[in-house]
Amino acid sequence: MYSPALAVATAGFELGAAAWVLRGQGRRPVLFVTTALLLFLAAYQIVEATLCSIAPGSSFLPRLAFMVVTWLPPLGVLLVSFLLGAGAGVARGFAAAMLTCAVVIQFWIGFDPSFARLSVCEAVYARYSHPTPGFLAYSGFYWTGLLGLVVFSGYGAARPRDPHNGRLARLVLTGSLAFLGPAVITAQLLPASDGALPSVMCHFAVILAAFLVRLAHLEQGFAADLQRETPVPI
Repeated sequence: MYSPALAVATAGFELGAAAWVLRGQGRRPVLFVTTALLLFLAAYQIVEATLCSIAPGSSFLPRLAFMVVTWLPPLGVLLVSFLLGAGAGVARGFAAAMLTCAVVIQFWIGFDPSFARLSVCEAVYARYSHPTPGFLAYSGFYWTGLLGLVVFSGYGAARPRDPHNGRLARLVLTGSLAFLGPAVITAQLLPASDGALPSVMCHFAVILAAFLVRLAHLEQGFAADLQRETPVPI
């Protein structure tokens, strides 16, 4: 029996965090992309809860779930690109290519009714089936994006632009690894793991959301410190 409690609670946290981040001070690109990541994470939870609790027979909601999460790796890399000194151009180019692919994928999934179907909802997660081999291409896109997120944030942590941005890059790196590892392990340990990884990953991504909130908090504090240190013209 599926319970939407976890999805609803997670979505509530992520929506509240997004509203808080958006209202804060700091570099607007950093805060805007952080807000977008939190909103897309929340959107997946809402789609899954709706699919499993209200409309299990929907043919569109399973595809919508994948359309939503498609944006997460490209936006994650874009966020990291704002934290880099050397290498920022490469990261931004990678993010731009991934975002372009994400736009194409929206049309692909939206017009391909066989891309994803709900297999079953169990406890607090959903399992999906993918009748067409095209899902392998989607998986390649997604894992390439996640790898890019880890590599670029790792680079920003190892060779920081400055102490502040290095600390933010470490938060992205740690948050990414902290949810990816447990999600993959948990999905493999489930009694029936086929098709469960996307749902499990999005639930564990609340860990990443918490790190993003910490990132925004540090960014806002840094901006406030700069504002206090800036002399006021007389």
